Amino acid sequence: MNIVIAGAGSIGCFCGALLAAAGHSVTLLGRARVLNAIRGQGLTVTDFSNLHRHVAAAQLTLSENPACLGDAELVIVTVKTGATAEMATLIAAHATETAPVLSWQNGLENARTLRTALPGRDVRAGMVPFNVVPTGPATYHRATSGEIVIEHGSRFLAERLSAPDLPVSESDQIEAVQSGKLVINLNNALNALSGLTLQNQLLDRNWRRLMADQMAEAQRVLKVAEIEATSTTPLPAWMTPHILRLPTPIFTRIAAKMLTIDPNARTSMAYDLTAGRPTEIDSLQGEIIKLGQQYAIPTPINSRVSQLIHQSPDTPLTVDQIIT
Repeated sequence: MNIVIAGAGSIGCFCGALLAAAGHSVTLLGRARVLNAIRGQGLTVTDFSNLHRHVAAAQLTLSENPACLGDAELVIVTVKTGATAEMATLIAAHATETAPVLSWQNGLENARTLRTALPGRDVRAGMVPFNVVPTGPATYHRATSGEIVIEHGSRFLAERLSAPDLPVSESDQIEAVQSGKLVINLNNALNALSGLTLQNQLLDRNWRRLMADQMAEAQRVLKVAEIEATSTTPLPAWMTPHILRLPTPIFTRIAAKMLTIDPNARTSMAYDLTAGRPTEIDSLQGEIIKLGQQYAIPTPINSRVSQLIHQSPDTPLTVDQIIT
């Protein structure tokens, strides 16, 4: 397929490289800062399992002009939430109405925003479970495991997109899958505030307890709102906070079977906070806070974490500083 990745950030570049390596014609629509590095040296992707793929610049189409959307047989939106409405307008203006649009973004509202702006089109939500971080110019590293899930529909998109290094499946309960990922992604902010790698954070029982409390708070809100959250790990969603609270030796044995994490991995929000870029806190903790207000359920932990991210502290915080 002719695929346009609408948003050449970490996720967009990583997935775009693997889709190109699998034989698709891939266009990366993005900013000159990112695309110029790819023009100069091609695109390299790696991961925790020793994956190493290099895609030459000549194998990709690199564009800063949204008119490239006109050639798309499929549009995959990977911009951050704050840019979704603008990207939807560009898709409406340039892409053909027959081109499906997939949202490979965090949060719950992006697919809704796209559907509102693109009535009558094949717009599908998706869930990308893994974390991708830049490790150098035009180089991106997948630091955690997981399989992309997209909303079920016609045209067998998952089957056509799926590749050995980028498995894609379909679900007819995508909102539950997204909600489950949202609960897990609440740790993005805690990791950003901690200054720790994900691995070191998970090896600290105090941080895990805070993660569990934040997760349990979100699950209470979702339950009252009658929003199902499907686990993105082999364990049921309700069990994850209990697993996080276990003593470290027991937790590590169980967690090793659930998720593979690169020793140096941090969340994308950690990189955004350090670089002074806008974060997706309003699409994560913000979603839980809004639902809590709607259903009169207190969300003190999510509210506190959101407040701290907006304050953008200069130094890492301890658990005690967060919960005080």
